Amino acid sequence: MKHFNLSRAIFAIILTFSVSFPTFAYDFCVNKIYYEYVSKNSKTVAVSSGHSNSYIGLVSIPSSVTYKGTTYSVIEISDWAFSYCTKLTSVMIPNSVKKIGSCAFEGCSRLKKVTIPNSVTNIDAGAFNQCSSLTSVIIPNSVTEIHHGVFSNCTRLTSVKIPNSVTKIGDYAFSSCDGLTSITIPNSVTKIGDWAFSYCSNLTKVTILNPKTKIGTEAFMGTKWHNSQP
Repeated sequence: MKHFNLSRAIFAIILTFSVSFPTFAYDFCVNKIYYEYVSKNSKTVAVSSGHSNSYIGLVSIPSSVTYKGTTYSVIEISDWAFSYCTKLTSVMIPNSVKKIGSCAFEGCSRLKKVTIPNSVTNIDAGAFNQCSSLTSVIIPNSVTEIHHGVFSNCTRLTSVKIPNSVTKIGDYAFSSCDGLTSITIPNSVTKIGDWAFSYCSNLTKVTILNPKTKIGTEAFMGTKWHNSQP
């Protein structure tokens, strides 16, 4: 138990100092979705945090939005955009979005379904941390790195598909995902970060296809799987 609490404390410190705290700032609102400008010149915007807990039920993000006669392309979901929206259950992300920001969906405890399109190349730190109702995730083959803590504490996550595009799994990436029983690490992955799958208490089967993959400190601590690789 002491190790478990220590690992969570260390992760909390890492995540806190890696991202900024939410400000709930936005530039405009259309159809109950809040936006902030990425670039007025290129007419691009990001979905913003708006007001705390403002998003509920199913949210379908449009690929473009028109405000005061100007149409903007929606290319990002900003840091903390949906964080702690505890009544949010499902999100549809359009193919125009390229980035999901840090802690974008953190603490969305009722979020069960999210579709991540192939347009997304970056899912930042802690993006889905503490999404305790999320059951399955398909990471698009446009993503090359699973950043630290992205899916940590997703306690009901039972299915994860990691594509061959991923080369690195970050620290704490799937820590405390108690629902995971098996995971396949594709040949493309060269590094599994510290504590990456720590305390996935029901994880019994791990298939690492690349024998040269570097496994970080206590990457599988607290699981039922024991690494038999030399």
